[in-house]
Amino acid sequence: MYRIDLNCDLGESFGAYTIGMDEEILPFVTSANIACGFHAGDPAVMRKTVALALKNNVAIGAHPGLPDLVGFGRRQLDIAPQEAYDLIVYQLGALAAFVKAEGGAMQHVKPHGALYNMAAKSKLLSEAIAEAVYKVDPRLILFGLSGSELVSAGERIGLKTAHEVFADRTYQLDGSLTPRKQPDALITSQEEAVRQVVRMVREGKVLSRQGQDIAVKADTVCIHGDGIHALEFARKIREDLLAGGIAVKAIGKQ
Repeated sequence: MYRIDLNCDLGESFGAYTIGMDEEILPFVTSANIACGFHAGDPAVMRKTVALALKNNVAIGAHPGLPDLVGFGRRQLDIAPQEAYDLIVYQLGALAAFVKAEGGAMQHVKPHGALYNMAAKSKLLSEAIAEAVYKVDPRLILFGLSGSELVSAGERIGLKTAHEVFADRTYQLDGSLTPRKQPDALITSQEEAVRQVVRMVREGKVLSRQGQDIAVKADTVCIHGDGIHALEFARKIREDLLAGGIAVKAIGKQ
């Protein structure tokens, strides 16, 4: 039987600024990646989002990013592997405290934005991130782009890993995501996005922007909660997956 984890980046509001529809999206996903205060989020938002995830029986993961609130963590910073290690340990510690205080347990770690994409291609950066996760808690699952250096680094150090695919992003021939600055980076059609996900789960393939199929492994699929039609899309993709005989469960659940 086919199965998939539906994850969503949440807790990305900050201070007086509200981003996304966390409370509305949570009933339709199985794993939540909660911002840890560097690219987005703050202590109050972290606490509230953890509590909401637990209320909805959604598995909790840390979503650590680069220290770039202004750029929302999407701008590349020239950081050394040691800096990446320190950033990850710091942010995991912050979220883990809120999860423990609310009576929950953390399931996974998924780097955010530019850090995620940098780690997908950099062996040294990936190894530093994987080491940080392992030393904080070797039971945590490391999410990384399907087939990426990050997943490989996690496997080498002994972590359980999850190959991640994206519902609303297009792919390049090398398996990387199309950069957001390009006009064809996002898939805006719900029907097209659902077809892409179902094919990745069932066939292990996705059509690149160059017109050729590439192989992917789909353990978890990311849907975004900050788009105009995010709630409608979250509902539709879950319904269509279930209707297609694909079980929707958190990656850490049997």
